[in-house]
Amino acid sequence: MANLVVMGAQWGDEGKGKIVDLLTREADLIVRFQGGNNAGHTLVVGEKTFILHLIPSGILHKDKKCLIGNGVVLDPEILCQEIDNLSANGIEVTPERLVISKKTHLIMPYHKLLDAAREAFKSGEDKIGTTGRGIGPCYEDKMARIGIRAGDFSKLDLLRSKIKKALLEKNVILKELYNQEPLDPEEVFKQIEPLAKRLTPYLGDVSAEIQNANNAQKSVLFEGAQGTHLDIDHGTYPFVTSSNTVAGNASAGAGTSPRALKKIVAVVKAYTTRVGSGPFPTEEKNEHGDYMQQKGSEFGATTGRKRRCGWLDLVILRESVRLNGPTDIALTKLDVLGGLEEIKLCTAYKYKGQTIYYPPQEENSLAEVEPVYETVPGWKEDISTCRTFTELPENAKKYIQKIEQILNVPVTIISVGPEREQTIRR
Repeated sequence: MANLVVMGAQWGDEGKGKIVDLLTREADLIVRFQGGNNAGHTLVVGEKTFILHLIPSGILHKDKKCLIGNGVVLDPEILCQEIDNLSANGIEVTPERLVISKKTHLIMPYHKLLDAAREAFKSGEDKIGTTGRGIGPCYEDKMARIGIRAGDFSKLDLLRSKIKKALLEKNVILKELYNQEPLDPEEVFKQIEPLAKRLTPYLGDVSAEIQNANNAQKSVLFEGAQGTHLDIDHGTYPFVTSSNTVAGNASAGAGTSPRALKKIVAVVKAYTTRVGSGPFPTEEKNEHGDYMQQKGSEFGATTGRKRRCGWLDLVILRESVRLNGPTDIALTKLDVLGGLEEIKLCTAYKYKGQTIYYPPQEENSLAEVEPVYETVPGWKEDISTCRTFTELPENAKKYIQKIEQILNVPVTIISVGPEREQTIRR
C-alpha cells in the first residue's frame, strides 16, 4: 500500500478511527500528525470498545509501530492513562511500539486551567464550545515560543526553568482577569516530573522513523483528528479547533516531505453531525435529527456531549474536496439512514439572493445560508450484513452514486456498522 493520509471531511466524528483501524492492516507505520486529546477515535473490536485520544488507532494491531508527530499537542497525564488502559486490556504499549517526537508540544496543568477559566468567563454567543482540555492555550504557547516540548522531559533543569518562565505571564492573567489563584511553578514541576521520567524512553526522531520506513519501501499511514471544517484557517472560524486539520498538514505535522503523501482518504459520514457551537446549515432539530442521533448513538467520544445531526451537506464536502484533494472517500454509518422513507441531500446554498455551490468565506456567513435540497428515496432494508456493493439495496447504491457524481471522488470504502467486518471495499 502507498503512503496515505486519513482525514475527516466534515466537522469531525466521521468515524476515522474505524477506517484507520481497517487500513492499518495494510500499513507498516502509523503517524498521528495534529490535534490533542480533544478528539477521540472509537473502535469496536469483538466485544471490546476502545476510545483512543492520543495514541494512533493502529496500536490495536500488535505488529504495528505508532508515532506521535510534532504537530500534536500532548497531555502527558492522559497519555499515561491511555497506555495503562490499553495494558489492562492486554495491549502493551512499549517504547518499541510507540515513539513520541521530541518536538511535540506538551499540555501543562496551567493550559487546562486557562482553557476552562477563559470559557467560563465568556457568555452566550461568545462561547466556542471548547473541550477545556488545554489544547488552544498549548498551541498559543507554541506560537509564542514559550512552549514546553517532549524533548524537555529528558532535561529536568530546563523543564523546571521553562515552567517558571511560562507562569510569569499566566499567573497574572489567572489572578487579575479570571480571579484564580496563581500557580506555584515548583508544584507544577513536581506534578510533571514523574510523568517526564516515565515517558522519556518513548522519545525519538519521528522524521527519521518515517524516512527509514520510506527507504525500506514500507508504507506509512498519516492519521488526522477532528475534521476539515474545524481547521483553524479553513474551518467555520471562530468555531474551530486550534490546528490545521487538512491533509496538507500531514507533512508538516509529522516531519516529512509532501512528496511522501501518495493517497488521501476523506472520511465522510453518510449524514452530518457537529458537536458544540457554530453554524450548521443542514441541522435537523426535529424527528429526523432525533432519528439519526439515536440510531447513530451520536455522542462525542471525548466529551460525551450529544451531537447535533442533519442531512448530508455536499456544499461543505465540495470545499473539503477542494482543500484536501482526496483520492478516495470512505463513507461511514450508511446503515443509520436505513428505515427513512426519504433522504435529503444539500446540493447548494441560497446566500444573499444567489445560488452558491461552495461555502461563503466571510466569518459566520455560514449561519446566513439556506440549504437547497434534493430529495431521494430511502430504503427499509437492514444493510448491516452486506459485504459487497451489489448486496446493497438499489436506493442505497443510488445514494452512494449521487455522492460520487457530485464530488467526483470514488467511494471505495463503505461502513455499514461499527464492527471491523461490517465494511464494504470497492
